[in-house]
Amino acid sequence: MRTILTFMSTRFPCSIYDKTGGLVYFARLVDKIRLQAAHTLPAAYHENLGGGFDGRCCDFLGVKYPALRERVLAGGTDDEVLHWCFEHGRKSSADEITDWNEFMWKRGWRDSATPRLHMRIKESKFENHQPPILTFFDYIEVDEGRTPPTFS
Repeated sequence: MRTILTFMSTRFPCSIYDKTGGLVYFARLVDKIRLQAAHTLPAAYHENLGGGFDGRCCDFLGVKYPALRERVLAGGTDDEVLHWCFEHGRKSSADEITDWNEFMWKRGWRDSATPRLHMRIKESKFENHQPPILTFFDYIEVDEGRTPPTFS
């Protein structure tokens, strides 16, 4: 009897810049949960599920990652899941969402995460990337083959 191995194709989560309810990163967090459950999230992403930016987003929303994961896997749109977060965690004001977005967009640019960002850029051989990678959001976009947006 011959065994045939097939591998599900993997795919990157949606852009880190995508917004749900005006909030950056949340759509990506939810997408990663769904992709991991479907066994299509690249293995390199598994170790940090619930940590890093995922954990920071959960903290901002006042929800625990395991509870969020359970809610996402129960079904619903990103907007419905975000509404659940507001009901079971904390509802962010428009100003708090603006502050969150501004902080996240700039993470790695002249802050405590800068050395780690520079290390990741060097490891990935993106030192000469044009335009230069200035933040972790830019790095993730480039690393996944997308072009970061420009802000005017």
